Amino acid sequence: MTTRLLTTVLAATLAAAPAFGQSREVALALAAVDRAAAAIDVAQSQSERAREAEERGREQEQREKERADRQRDRESDAFDRARDQLDSERWERAIDGFNQVVALKGTRADGALYWKAYAQDRLGQRPEALATIAELTKTYPKSGYLKQAQALEMEVRRKAGQPVNPDDQKDEDLKLLALNSVMNSDPERAIPLLEKVLQGPSSPKLRSKAVFVLAQSNSPKARQILRDLARGSSGPELQNQAIQQLGVMGGPESRAILAEVYTSSTDVDVKRRILRAFMVSGEKQRLFAAAQSEQNADLRKEAVQQLGVMGAYDELWQLYQKESSVDVKKRILQAMFVGGDSTRLIDLAKSEKDPELRGTAVRNLGLMGGPQTAQALLDIYSTDKDPAVKKNVINSLFTQGNATALVALARKETDLDMKKSIVQKLSVMGGKVATDYMLEILNK
Repeated sequence: MTTRLLTTVLAATLAAAPAFGQSREVALALAAVDRAAAAIDVAQSQSERAREAEERGREQEQREKERADRQRDRESDAFDRARDQLDSERWERAIDGFNQVVALKGTRADGALYWKAYAQDRLGQRPEALATIAELTKTYPKSGYLKQAQALEMEVRRKAGQPVNPDDQKDEDLKLLALNSVMNSDPERAIPLLEKVLQGPSSPKLRSKAVFVLAQSNSPKARQILRDLARGSSGPELQNQAIQQLGVMGGPESRAILAEVYTSSTDVDVKRRILRAFMVSGEKQRLFAAAQSEQNADLRKEAVQQLGVMGAYDELWQLYQKESSVDVKKRILQAMFVGGDSTRLIDLAKSEKDPELRGTAVRNLGLMGGPQTAQALLDIYSTDKDPAVKKNVINSLFTQGNATALVALARKETDLDMKKSIVQKLSVMGGKVATDYMLEILNK
């Protein structure tokens, strides 16, 4: 009952009630009721506006998050392309690429400035390289690249006035071969040399290979250096390479280091890389724990995705049963698809109460292919009453290229709109089965 309707009912009651025989008392009572109703209307209006504002705020927050994700992806792609140019010794193209990254002013801008200065030094552009280093130091005073930049600055100043040596990169390759040899024969002598490579203005290729060589050593000193690199002691790029190597190495000690860094870090990108390293190392339990307890939604989704890559069927099923968020459940369904768990997806496609989630399960079955999923899709079509689910089945069979199943459905379908949907898919599939059915329709 609305407040105005309530006012009308009360007014009629007051007017008819013998206790309110005097018109003045009735008028006062009606005025009080009207004021109360007006107050309720105001409160309801304010509440509705607050709800609408809250909804707009959530939508705006989601749009900003999506925009930030797209920006981060563009920046990462541009950075990787510029690094590829650097590795190929295309210095000028690398500089252009890093300039694009710097212009985006994102999380990779400081790294782009460092490698831009490195490429400028390789071209013999010493003043430009020093200016770029100065820009990095001024703009990003807390950057993880500052130590590397300081070493590069010293190297640039040392070489100032000297001619450019195009064979420097070849010299670095020779150094790496020598380091690898010394590491195999006398690891204790090689480790300080590796540290020097990592701390100096070496090329990204040489630094990456130095981390790899270091990771092969069982020396306690080498393990400590690798642990420090994973913590970020020598900048974000060496940190990422150390995390990757620890994941590849596997073993209890490497996993423990990764877990320690994950717990202590506040950097979402670092944590995301560690979750991927957990997958590489086979650390299912720590991924499962992160998927259950991680507060950051993106990291929880990343953990779920890596469990899917590992084929952790039981863990994903436990997560699905406990999860309340539809978005996270969608990610779990995606992980089941990635892991190839067709049995669970078939069960959920048939039994899930939420239409949106059931539709996601059906679509994933279409992507998986195979006779088992095709039969399951046919069963769902014949038993499910939801038109949206039926259309998802049609789309999934179309994705599988299963013209035989679609023709069978079309022949049985009595709903004209649904039959049109099936025929429309068959009309663009081609092939003998679909073409024969098109001719069958024309000949009727």
